[in-house]
Amino acid sequence: MSSIAKPKPSRVKVSEHRARLRAQGLRPIQIWVPDVRAASFKAEAHRQSLAVATSADAVSDQAFIDAVSDIDFEDGDDA
Repeated sequence: MSSIAKPKPSRVKVSEHRARLRAQGLRPIQIWVPDVRAASFKAEAHRQSLAVATSADAVSDQAFIDAVSDIDFEDGDDA
């Protein structure tokens, strides 16, 4: 008889891996996010950016974003 062990199937390895993670106090979650590669996403993002840029409040909106931003875009350094 051969003493070579058969490799574990992927489903067994995945199950064992998940069990180790659960033993560490972790739990799996599933997160659905927008598909940024979709044409509909790109079109909607463009529509919204134009609406913000052409808004009567565009200057004050941008001033607010600049005031609360952690990044100094002029120097490229973190504030």
